[in-house]
Amino acid sequence: MPPSGGTRLGFGTEAVRVLLLDLDGVLVDTRPVMESAWRQVREDHCLDVPFEEYERHLGRPFADIMEQLGLADAEPIHQTYSKASTDASHLARQFDGVAEVLHAFAAADWRMGIVTSKPLKRATPLLAQLGVPFATVRTPNGVGRGKPAPDPIMLALIDLGADPADALYVGDMAVDQEAARRAGVSYVHAGWGYGTPSSPAPFVAKSPKDLLRLVDTGPFLEGSLV
Repeated sequence: MPPSGGTRLGFGTEAVRVLLLDLDGVLVDTRPVMESAWRQVREDHCLDVPFEEYERHLGRPFADIMEQLGLADAEPIHQTYSKASTDASHLARQFDGVAEVLHAFAAADWRMGIVTSKPLKRATPLLAQLGVPFATVRTPNGVGRGKPAPDPIMLALIDLGADPADALYVGDMAVDQEAARRAGVSYVHAGWGYGTPSSPAPFVAKSPKDLLRLVDTGPFLEGSLV
């Protein structure tokens, strides 16, 4: 439920409106990929850390997750995980309705960008499958701190020449919500994703199409999803 009891987030139609999105758990279901890669990590590095523990920290850069798990010498683990993820990338699937919703926002003149903790090399082919033009993609390969720091969101806004007040970030983990709060942008939690929101309770979209119900953008073009 929205924190204020309202039903929509309002954005002016004259301002530069920006939709920023996380990748894993929001646009693409990569859990099977991650499970396969983590299984390989456990085997190759003799780790007794279940995938569920790794999954709890999704949204952070990989090195930060290793620190949260108390695992030293993260680089060899990352190399194993990255190769195994690439090998299992065919297991990733778009969430139902994602591409159509993104096209609807594009038709309503929203500028769209990606803010993800997935390295650019692995994010690029997944984004290409969506067939939607993203004006900026911010990953841990760039400058600044990773989520939950606000840096990647703020850098994306700089890329797009937009103010925080005119931006919306859609994520599925508590670190996404914290990054949005610290960046001063509105946040919607992807209820179809992997994590649960934290306090204060944000707006929650039950499905990708539900984003169009939550965001008061003015009328979409005829033939779009609303």
